[in-house]
Amino acid sequence: MVDITHKSFTLRKAIATATVKTSSAETISAIENRTVPKGDIFEFSRASALFAVKKTSDVIPDCHPLPVEFTSVTFKIEDLSVIISVEVHTIYKTGVEVEAMHGASVAALVMYDMLKPIDKHVEIQNIRLLKKKGGKSDSNKFINSEIKAAVIVCSDSAFRDEKEDTSGKAICAGLEKYQITDVNYQIIEDDFNTIQSTLINCKEDNFDLVIFTGGTGLSARDVTPEAVAPLIDRDIPGIMETARNYGQQRIKTAMLSRGVAGFSGQTLVLTLPGSKKAVEESLEALFPQVLHVFQLNDNQIH
Repeated sequence: MVDITHKSFTLRKAIATATVKTSSAETISAIENRTVPKGDIFEFSRASALFAVKKTSDVIPDCHPLPVEFTSVTFKIEDLSVIISVEVHTIYKTGVEVEAMHGASVAALVMYDMLKPIDKHVEIQNIRLLKKKGGKSDSNKFINSEIKAAVIVCSDSAFRDEKEDTSGKAICAGLEKYQITDVNYQIIEDDFNTIQSTLINCKEDNFDLVIFTGGTGLSARDVTPEAVAPLIDRDIPGIMETARNYGQQRIKTAMLSRGVAGFSGQTLVLTLPGSKKAVEESLEALFPQVLHVFQLNDNQIH
């Protein structure tokens, strides 16, 4: 199966439909009057759809087992056809489109099986996904290619060319996925005054987003949070809480990261850990949702 360990839990919804077309008004009448010899096709089909939704991962090899938290099965008669609609909800890392389509298709098969003794021309048509919500498709609405960003690497060794920076470059590559290409990339020392002056310069140059990487740990030279926090006018604690929680699910020491985030004037500031893996996880946890702040009215966020 596809690796989804990097994804976050979000509310996912899907609606799928299937059409069972009969050949006569007599068949439709039997359906409506509950006189089909094999029983009430609505109740049998509804029960089969519920079973099918929950068992999707057992029969579709690449589907992940997931918690099904809501399923609705409804029927509508149009002319000589019965329209089956299956809606599924979950809060998980991947969507429920296949679950909804599997439920609709099995409900249609059950309906076909129950109707064929009285209608030799009944057929199944148009099993399709009608609607989906949640996950990557919803997050795309936050993407903003006009954002002016700076990526600041706080590392004594990288500043002295004793080692190559990988975390800052990973951030630049990550931002590019969200069409943020106007990025100023710098490497500075792990120094309180240098960090503060760098942020002040970014504010004066009207950067929308400034991301620091490094200096959020517990060593004596890790002073990025101490330098940045006094310059933040509006703290947004949920940002780094989300990043730490995401990291904690993968490595227990993520709780030791002391990153802060918020607005410094008109500039959104994030302070991420210094390792490449940690910044990649932070980007997965925060982006592109965090870009929503740039869509809000100025009076709401400043």
